[in-house]
Amino acid sequence: MKVTAENGENQQVTLTIEIEAEEVGKGVERACKRLANRVNIPGFRKGKAPRKIVERHVGMEGVMQEAFDLLAPKALNDAFEEQKLEPVTRPEVDIVTLENGKDLVFKATITPRPEVKLGEYKGLKVEKEAVNVTDEDVEEHIEHMRGHHGKMIDAPEGAEVKDGDFTTLDFEGFVDGEAFEGGKGQDYPLQIGSKSFIPGFEDQLIGAKIGEERDVNVTFPEDYHAKELAGKAATFKCTVRSIKQKELPELNDELVKKMSKFETLQELRDDVRKNLTEQAERKAENDQRQAAIEQATENIEVDIPPVMIDNRVTAMIQEMAMRLEQQGMNLEQYLQFSGTDLAKIREDYREAAEKNVRTDLMLEEVAKAEDIKVEPEDLSKEVAVMALQYGATPKQIQKIIKEQGRLGDLAATVLRKKTAQFIIDNIA
Repeated sequence: MKVTAENGENQQVTLTIEIEAEEVGKGVERACKRLANRVNIPGFRKGKAPRKIVERHVGMEGVMQEAFDLLAPKALNDAFEEQKLEPVTRPEVDIVTLENGKDLVFKATITPRPEVKLGEYKGLKVEKEAVNVTDEDVEEHIEHMRGHHGKMIDAPEGAEVKDGDFTTLDFEGFVDGEAFEGGKGQDYPLQIGSKSFIPGFEDQLIGAKIGEERDVNVTFPEDYHAKELAGKAATFKCTVRSIKQKELPELNDELVKKMSKFETLQELRDDVRKNLTEQAERKAENDQRQAAIEQATENIEVDIPPVMIDNRVTAMIQEMAMRLEQQGMNLEQYLQFSGTDLAKIREDYREAAEKNVRTDLMLEEVAKAEDIKVEPEDLSKEVAVMALQYGATPKQIQKIIKEQGRLGDLAATVLRKKTAQFIIDNIA
């Protein structure tokens, strides 16, 4: 077999592969045998028809195509090994010569995995953020718990809207003096300070009384989901219909017993401080781990082929579509609801996709440099974790992985995790 390589655009490589006529002849022989076992030929049992009959029945063109399908996979793998190429895309195959008695010649265009030059990845200096839970943090958490036990009461007569109040209001929006679709509401519930409306809207209602009409002037954000309104100035004519406030119970031992398993306020404070400290410790550790991986990623030198980024964007969109389906919505509905399109989402995902590809390339290269391997017990642990996440048994997860042909993906994921842990364990 003879192989020549030619570099093309966008880091693609085109291989020209030539297989000698003798090997092609062997492939034709195998193809006829396989076809004889697969097709129904009148007067013959499957597998018993002579080669000439098979050729006549199927046609020489069909036999040669079958021979190509038998010869090409091994030829491609041998060519990749000879040229030291690791494809990241499926080969685009173009047959040049496919005739019985002649050399088989075909071209295969691929994008190979780019060369990665590692920088520092061991002994990285990544500081762990100091954990400091203040008294204010503890009290804020307890106030949040206390808020769940409050009750809504009508504001006193003559009260004005203030930050934190729960209101209902009528409103209608106008752009250039014209009402616009979707800009009208009646008895609409709104908590002031929730930031659920356009920036600046809620602040302008502060000080209003029940029944008072007030004009609220805002500008829609440039990235607003309704493109026809994005960046435009609007006036909302609003009338406050009701004002309610949350009345909080007194913070004492009796309330503590109602909202926790503790008997006293001090016991609750101690437990809240303990939990907040543990959460802060976990966050600090995760931030340190992430910073180490990001630093090792920044230290590499690599020219990433555009197709790798495009493929990762596609994978991210597919994952988003799966999440939407779990929430009872499909991708098309989401695009309509959010006022965007697939091209915009692809563009938004591009930066994150490039970062993810770069990180994966770094981890794969470190794994090679450090001879990090995936052992059977590593796969078993990962399957067990997945089983817990999805509420299934390890056997069920293993079956799904095998049926979907994702064992290679699982091994690659585990390898990257092991390599990431190696980098983290070697922080200076």
